[in-house]
Amino acid sequence: MKPSSRPPSGEDKAEPNLRDKVIAALKTVYDPEIPVDIWELGLVYRVDVDKNGVVTVDMTLTSPACPVAGSLPATVENRIREIDGVKDLRLALVWEPAWNPKMMSEAARLTLGFG
Repeated sequence: MKPSSRPPSGEDKAEPNLRDKVIAALKTVYDPEIPVDIWELGLVYRVDVDKNGVVTVDMTLTSPACPVAGSLPATVENRIREIDGVKDLRLALVWEPAWNPKMMSEAARLTLGFG
């Protein structure tokens, strides 16, 4: 199972609908150099939503030297905070496990010619 497809962890879960809305928002965020959204690229490792509307997202970048390292997390934060029902956001930029092309969805691999 790729990291971004993991089910929520923990005891107190919000209705799945809010998590689905967060994932839909993530699918609108693109690395400007790659024509695939960050969800399909496998850059999102975890999305959890608790019963109080607190969203926790762990994400990475294609590399630490990524040109959008300063702006992409802020874009993700803004998109998630716009969602009705999100009360708070804990966004972490993580480097483990290191991202690699095998983390992409099949659709992303085909789009980018890795298929």
